[in-house]
Amino acid sequence: MEDKHWMQRTRLLVGDTGIDNLQKAHVLIVGLGGVGSYAAEALCRAGIGELTIVDGDVVDPTNRNRQLQALSSTHGMSKAKLMEERMLQINPSVKLNVISEFQDPEKMIALLQNPFDYVIDAIDSITPKVHLIKTSLEMGHNLVSSMGAGGKMDPTQLKVLDISKTCHCPMAYYLRKRLKEVGIKKGFKAVFSTELPDKRSIMKTDGTNFKKSAYGTISYIPAVFGMTCASVVIRDLTYWKEIK
Repeated sequence: MEDKHWMQRTRLLVGDTGIDNLQKAHVLIVGLGGVGSYAAEALCRAGIGELTIVDGDVVDPTNRNRQLQALSSTHGMSKAKLMEERMLQINPSVKLNVISEFQDPEKMIALLQNPFDYVIDAIDSITPKVHLIKTSLEMGHNLVSSMGAGGKMDPTQLKVLDISKTCHCPMAYYLRKRLKEVGIKKGFKAVFSTELPDKRSIMKTDGTNFKKSAYGTISYIPAVFGMTCASVVIRDLTYWKEIK
């Protein structure tokens, strides 16, 4: 009985047609850190029928303050594989395609040949984000992209707007600049915060995976970014209309 009715509360909200749309959908999530892990779980709990999850990284002790699969017992383990195990416990019927390797531009092009209903960009480095966004748009995919969650404390300042309308976010600024170089000025949804990042919290990194610096983070902000990305996907797939 439990397996049959586990989506009862979701069905009450989105209806039979909404449930059907979610179960037929295939969503790609690239990046399973603080943003992507929460986005992936929210989609799984909403009943998305097929998910492709991508992350080549393993859990580091510093991930435990914000990443869903990061525990004291999972250090050194694949983030993608851990999410696979967790989501199958939530919905054993979900179809999962797990890619636990970093995506260079060639691999990204091949990956995005698949007919995804939606793509979530949860990458935290500019160069891979540009490749993912550019290729997704060229392939005609619906896309929502997470901007910077670091250096922020106030979740009430999150917004969802076209990338061209983002503000007060250093990642969005550099991303717009890089996308302009490849002819992209607008055309996809961005999740961002109007809160100015706390520059006192920034640190330099070793440049691994195109990342030269990072802001401090708090437990809940990346999670809210991820949940908001998932909400964009779910609302669009179910054609959700708010009651006025």
